[in-house]
Amino acid sequence: MQTSTLVTNGRAVVSLSGRFDFSAHRELRDSCGTLLASSEVRELDLDLGDVDYIDSSALGILLLLKERADAAGKRVALHNCRGVVRQALATANFERIFCIV
Repeated sequence: MQTSTLVTNGRAVVSLSGRFDFSAHRELRDSCGTLLASSEVRELDLDLGDVDYIDSSALGILLLLKERADAAGKRVALHNCRGVVRQALATANFERIFCIV
């Protein structure tokens, strides 16, 4: 999986692409950890539009990220969820936990 980040006006957009599985844990933790620690960032949006595979460990990673964001007083939203990603999130009832746009 590859990530890219753009921060504007207190909103950080982290775009993910490729396979989102356990191997992405460290990369996502590192990139989002810096954003969550920043006083300039109030919102963290994960753009999943280019993710072509997601597994249960990735869902766990998202839950951990949400817990860390909540503890830091930041909002997390999931954007551009399509296909298998949308199905996995729906099956796990993530719309109850995340704002999914």
